[in-house]
Amino acid sequence: MRKLIASTFTSLDGVMQAPGGPTEDPTGNFSLGGWLFAFGGAGMDLSAAGFDGKDRELVLGRRTYEIFEAYWPYQPAHDPIARTLNAAKKHVASRTPKSLQWNNSSWLGGDIVAAITALKDQPGLHLQIIGSGNLIQTLQAASLIDEYNVWTYPVVLGHGKRLFENGARPCALRLVASKVSTTGVVMSTYVPAGDIQLGSLGEEAAPSAKELARRARMAGGTT
Repeated sequence: MRKLIASTFTSLDGVMQAPGGPTEDPTGNFSLGGWLFAFGGAGMDLSAAGFDGKDRELVLGRRTYEIFEAYWPYQPAHDPIARTLNAAKKHVASRTPKSLQWNNSSWLGGDIVAAITALKDQPGLHLQIIGSGNLIQTLQAASLIDEYNVWTYPVVLGHGKRLFENGARPCALRLVASKVSTTGVVMSTYVPAGDIQLGSLGEEAAPSAKELARRARMAGGTT
């Protein structure tokens, strides 16, 4: 089964809206588009995190697809990101289908969860989500995302679309890689780690049945 990977840029307060430019997505009167501009630096490998779509098939929400479709096909052929994004196969999620002008693009259909489940079962390249916040919410709720590449920038935006909105499915994540750029961007990779383990600070966790049995054996008792 191939993996579904979500990669996104976020602010310290979790906002992912319009990182690339002032007019990218002003929804909700968002006026801080282009907030990652000042933080380019050494050690920021876009390809390794899937942001350029290299060796991946793209899975995009409608809004992100429209932004990409209006920009990347018109960039110079020698631009490495344009080259990989334009060549990649693109799967588009939308409740309002319309003609897709960007090459290698197709609709996922009305049942997004079923469509992504079927794609993951097929052989081929890993599936890569870029941006597409609403789509991430849907697929996170269905436990379909296998890896999160989250680049956290040292800014607080105060409002805007967030990576995990209210109502996200509670779950634990495990950090498997982390680096910091020369400009303070924290580049982290997480994988799902099951349910959240609850407890109380300052109190010893209640022993499991297995641990109770072990203690009984050590004390010479029975279970």
